[in-house]
Amino acid sequence: MADSIIVFHNSRCSKSRCCLEFLNDKGLDYSIVDYLKNNPTHEDLEAILDKLGIKPEALIRKGEDDFKANFKGKILSDSEWIDAMVKFPKLIERPIVIKGNKAVIGRPTERILEIL
Repeated sequence: MADSIIVFHNSRCSKSRCCLEFLNDKGLDYSIVDYLKNNPTHEDLEAILDKLGIKPEALIRKGEDDFKANFKGKILSDSEWIDAMVKFPKLIERPIVIKGNKAVIGRPTERILEIL
């Protein structure tokens, strides 16, 4: 059985909506995690970062108001960056597409092909 596709999605984000459209156009089944309503835990984010193969700070949206107000110019440990994303989930880059042990940030949308 193939690994299911999971999309960490923000419906207000055009790139996130494009991701779903891309998957739909390919006829792929997926499940959606609305991470702003169902905030990931520290452990969830550690697992996602492991699948992405990136450091926590690389998953931070530095243009967000929460970043500018609370973190701009600060040096945090990996664990502290993860805690920041748990507390302020808008900081999490999106969309994140996960399949099995691999994940990509769907920007540009074609990056999703890397894990299919």
